[in-house]
Amino acid sequence: MEIHVDRKNHSDVVARDMMAATFGLVADVPATVTTGCGVEVPLVSTSAEPSHVTCGPCREFAHRQHLALAEQIERLGRAPGSVVAPDKVEAAAALHRELAARYID
Repeated sequence: MEIHVDRKNHSDVVARDMMAATFGLVADVPATVTTGCGVEVPLVSTSAEPSHVTCGPCREFAHRQHLALAEQIERLGRAPGSVVAPDKVEAAAALHRELAARYID
């Protein structure tokens, strides 16, 4: 079975967990998700861990997404009035660049 990347980077699952922790409400996790390569698969057929993803197009998608996130973090961190300390911005951007590199190994 091929392992893919969730196009929304598991944001539905993260939002569900946050709502459960905050309000005690638990919504259903989506049964299927759209992947980086554009197919719809069961959520259990996806991973956010680069070493587990076996779909080539999904790996390329995740690589591009993490590079874009690193750039966005840096841009927002430099914005006037940013509440994020510069060292935190650099660390977060570096983390996404490192993840991007792991998808193309």
